[in-house]
Amino acid sequence: MTAPSASPRTYGNWRRPGSPGLGNLGALGTGLLLLGLIAVIATLMTAGLLWAIGAAVVLGLLLTLLVVRDRHHRSGVQRLSARIGWARARRRGATVYRSGPLGRTPTGTFQLPGLAAASQLSEWQDSHGRPFAMVTVPATRHATVVLMTEPDGASLVDEEQVDTWVAHWGAWLSALGNEPGLVAASVTIETAPDSGTRLRQEVDTHVDPHGPSVALAMLREVVDSYPAGSATVTAFVSLTFTTAGRAGGRKREPQDVARDIGTRLPGLTAGLSATGAGVVRPATAQELCEVIRVAYDPSAARVLDEARATGGAPELRWADVGPTAAQAGWGWYRHDGALSVTWSMTEAPRGEVYSSVLADLVAPHPDIDRKRVTLLYRPLDAGRAARVVEADRRTADFRAASSSRPTARTLLEQRAATLTAEEEARGAGLIDFGMLVTATVADADLLDDPHAALDVARAAIDSLSATARTQLRPVYGSQDSAFAAALPLGIVPSAHLAVPGELREAL
Repeated sequence: MTAPSASPRTYGNWRRPGSPGLGNLGALGTGLLLLGLIAVIATLMTAGLLWAIGAAVVLGLLLTLLVVRDRHHRSGVQRLSARIGWARARRRGATVYRSGPLGRTPTGTFQLPGLAAASQLSEWQDSHGRPFAMVTVPATRHATVVLMTEPDGASLVDEEQVDTWVAHWGAWLSALGNEPGLVAASVTIETAPDSGTRLRQEVDTHVDPHGPSVALAMLREVVDSYPAGSATVTAFVSLTFTTAGRAGGRKREPQDVARDIGTRLPGLTAGLSATGAGVVRPATAQELCEVIRVAYDPSAARVLDEARATGGAPELRWADVGPTAAQAGWGWYRHDGALSVTWSMTEAPRGEVYSSVLADLVAPHPDIDRKRVTLLYRPLDAGRAARVVEADRRTADFRAASSSRPTARTLLEQRAATLTAEEEARGAGLIDFGMLVTATVADADLLDDPHAALDVARAAIDSLSATARTQLRPVYGSQDSAFAAALPLGIVPSAHLAVPGELREAL
């Protein structure tokens, strides 16, 4: 007799945090409704019926902007504020960037624009003697360390091994909530065309010039033909720590932060090795400079590969990795000779999915020159996680009890909130997560119609998001900021919002 085959493992039960309120209104929206009704009644008693009707109309329009949402869960207030912010940025000239000796940067360098403009780079050593780069942002008091990985891939791998990798990955993410001072983490997977320089260097280094002529001819043919249409896949893991000292303690200097992070890096990298990430090591300052330089100017990738093949790779400074010129549009971002669009995830996959749900999205695509998929994680400590899940459960119970005939979706959300609270009580970790996807058209200045090539990339991302069962929305009005947040720099988008995220959710 043969043993019955086990069914593939599925994953799900992702929840969007909500706020208690009436209908689609949050706590602040409900409070605004009650205050508005009181104001209408007071106006009726003091000024008369016509003024009360006018106040009721204004209140109704305001509540409509809060209640009516599109399929990306964005209210009219959010869309209107995005338009106003975009108009103000254009009026101030903040959407155009020029650097270098003839640019607008005070020091005449090619510093990074936007959210990363004030970032600083330094290099230190961890407790194993490995050099690592640390990016600090003084405005948010964050320090980021980037880890370079070589994922094993899931091809020809048993399902049990994949499940083991996923389990270790979940345990590693859950343990981040107990890391002192850790603010956020991100995983960036980038696909780009292969120039073939590394393959040529590897073959030229190991080939025997006195070998058989047939073998030499075959190797030359492989070197000439293999890079055509091939792609490289690189993965980065960014860990962002706070540089603020403990309450009542002294302010920590960069060397203190680097010493603290350096003692914990070996344990963090060792934990990643069991997740299928392959060989994990910290990125050096030179490697991180090259990654960011190529992201803003893809044409520099071939130059750097050829220079590295000859042993004369240039040493880049952090002040030289930014673009010479950049311009942000409403739905696109032009940087040096490339044109990019960045999407953000507005809804996680519904229902249950398999571990390969994002395989097509992160894989190379023939219609996209360069593609970057960044998963953003914000781990919550045990105390805050317990408060969040209990508040979410009470909100779901309130919404189900406030209606005499609750919908099936409301009842399902109530059961999901209860299940999440039970899992957290049993010791599971809680993590807020999001996703950014960037598609880049390289050498856009050489194309007759670069926006047509960008439309092809947009159509490819739309089809890939459907296979990933996620909803993606272009980050209209903030393409430059979204592009920087998708880079392995450890930028925490919520730390740069003018309106705190908690206030936005309460509306």
